[in-house]
Amino acid sequence: MISPELIAPCGMNCALCMAYQREKNRCPGCRQSDDLKPRSCVSCIIKNCTHLNEDGFCISCEKLPCRRMKQLDRRYRTKYGMSMLENLEHIHKKGIDDFVEKEMVKWKCPGCGGLLSVHRDRCLSCGYLKEER
Repeated sequence: MISPELIAPCGMNCALCMAYQREKNRCPGCRQSDDLKPRSCVSCIIKNCTHLNEDGFCISCEKLPCRRMKQLDRRYRTKYGMSMLENLEHIHKKGIDDFVEKEMVKWKCPGCGGLLSVHRDRCLSCGYLKEER
């Protein structure tokens, strides 16, 4: 299940993250307590950015896209076929609830109905191969 609280400041849908979906040492998501997060997530430059305002997203930052967001977006476009900047643009234009609804459809596993991971080629629940979509 995807909820607005699982959308990170950078536009990442934490519900799709391998660290969130795994059984052992599960990350609670970027907007949750740092207690159970991997060290890299706790020290994330974007999550800890001083330019984040009340909405908690990079959307309204005057520096968007900053160097870090450009690097993150390029890496996710190349490796995983997902754009953080496109996610933020969608949230900005249509709102967080519309974005969450779109993500539920886009990332639903045709094999079992669960959520696919952006970081894996196969569904973690049923083994469905994403390329078959």
